[in-house]
Amino acid sequence: MSVVVVGTLDTKGEEIAFARDVLEAQGVDVHVVDVGVMGDPELSPDTDAGTVAEAGGGDLQSLRDAGDRGEAMDVMGRGAAAVAERLHEEGTLEGIFGLGGSGNTSVATTAMRALPVGVPKLMVSTMASGDIEPYVGFKDITMMYSVADIEGLNQLSRRIIANAALAMAGMVTNDADVDVEEKPTIAMTMFGVTTPCVQTAREYLEDNGYETIVFHATGSGGRAMESLVREGVVDGVLDVTTTEWADELVGGVLNAGPDRLDAPGEMGIPHVVSVGALDMVNFGPPDSVPERFEDRTFYQHNPQVTLMRTTPEETAELGEILVTKVSDNSEPVAVYLPLNGVSMLDVEGETFYDPEADEALFDAVREHLGSSVELVEMDAAINDEEFALALARKMDEYMRGESAGESG
Repeated sequence: MSVVVVGTLDTKGEEIAFARDVLEAQGVDVHVVDVGVMGDPELSPDTDAGTVAEAGGGDLQSLRDAGDRGEAMDVMGRGAAAVAERLHEEGTLEGIFGLGGSGNTSVATTAMRALPVGVPKLMVSTMASGDIEPYVGFKDITMMYSVADIEGLNQLSRRIIANAALAMAGMVTNDADVDVEEKPTIAMTMFGVTTPCVQTAREYLEDNGYETIVFHATGSGGRAMESLVREGVVDGVLDVTTTEWADELVGGVLNAGPDRLDAPGEMGIPHVVSVGALDMVNFGPPDSVPERFEDRTFYQHNPQVTLMRTTPEETAELGEILVTKVSDNSEPVAVYLPLNGVSMLDVEGETFYDPEADEALFDAVREHLGSSVELVEMDAAINDEEFALALARKMDEYMRGESAGESG
């Protein structure tokens, strides 16, 4: 088994050597990648910093002469990612390990994010107790807080680095013996307010021979799903909950970026789409909501999450975005509209019930729908069993290559 260790050997050579020794004592082969820029390495790497800089489109001496730390970290991050991808393709990377401060955390996790989900990834970092989203993104990176700065070896740093190295050794040397069945895989998107729909659809699909992977539509969830679609892990997408586009459009905190909804079309796989939770935009605690929204309708989901109702103007734009995004797919695409409510909160008697906003959404979908997209409208709320089963049956139909069907 082999682990790639990424570190700045000009400043963290002693600590990297210690981690390497712990790994090797567990029978793990170690490949050390040096991403240090400003000085000579304190131990001999397997891939030197000059090679990493070149792989990142730069030159080590030029980076040293320029003295621009930000540019250097950017180049070395790209280079480390390219090196990691190459080593993984060659079969000499079965896990990746990093340790350091903000600089190497940025570089090493860039390399980690370039690798497929499932490859063990562990970062010991001084930054791990704060906002780690920029480092983790939507990949399965384990972050371990170093507690003290990583500067020399002492009773604390030895224990923490050793624990991390042993955890990495455990990940690459033990076979979890996970059963993997060869089934077509359907990706699904879910929010708390669309959970009943997704659960019903998931059960139907699994009963009919599919494996399902459900993604929480929190921004990172949508990005993770689309990444796995592009990696070929997923065979079809049942996109019940497209709410991340509401945050992208209005300025909420759970957006998945402007490429959300693109991957199924790029990969040419079946795509069944609905408008789940497009009635809401997500913010943090109440005092985090921008003042410009003070006159809007809100719902306190929990102390950390404040939901804001979308307006008719916003839902109309969201409808147009949604159908524009899915209209270029070479494989079958269907858009399903639940005319009696797009979330738990958007049904009669609930806080976000707003027929005008919903109708603006539905009208925009009808107006801008591409000719190749199948539209199905149902007198049901999104969480009604009949709606959930209709979504699942359409997904099953498309996966079986039976693209002719109902229209609304």
